[in-house]
Amino acid sequence: MNTSHFIELLSYTIPSLITGGVAYYLFDAHFKDQQNTRRWLLQKETKPAVLPLRLQAYERMTLFMERINPSQLLVRIQPISNDKTEYQNYIIAQIEQEFEHNLAQQIYISAKCWSVILTAKNATIQMIRMAAQNEKVTDADSLRERVLNDLFEKIAPSSTAIAFIKDEVSELW
Repeated sequence: MNTSHFIELLSYTIPSLITGGVAYYLFDAHFKDQQNTRRWLLQKETKPAVLPLRLQAYERMTLFMERINPSQLLVRIQPISNDKTEYQNYIIAQIEQEFEHNLAQQIYISAKCWSVILTAKNATIQMIRMAAQNEKVTDADSLRERVLNDLFEKIAPSSTAIAFIKDEVSELW
């Protein structure tokens, strides 16, 4: 009698548990689908408003990369004195100031693109510092020459970043 009572209890419990599990699965799938639909609709509505902001951010970061390209930078920023260290610090301060001016643009571009931009900025600063440490560099003019000569041997970091930005913008279409 005890076993038959237990089997009878199981015969009611197992179908209830299966029905409850299936209902949970269906409701969960339905709610996830509804959430994804709402997210898609929201993106669809905001995309026309956000796209111009994103494009503007990519434009500004491209301009930043052009402005810190050593070949552009050294022509635009004349030495303030003959001291190479003073000139090096002045150039680096100009790069940092330009970067801080565009800092908010990271909101509108991807994390990977921002990382590439940071790397290009830091590599440009490092290139200037390495040139200043060269023993043949004695004054500001020789520092300029050394950095420009280094660019003949390798591609400017900002050029690589600009290529990455262009690829990312092309994916927006």
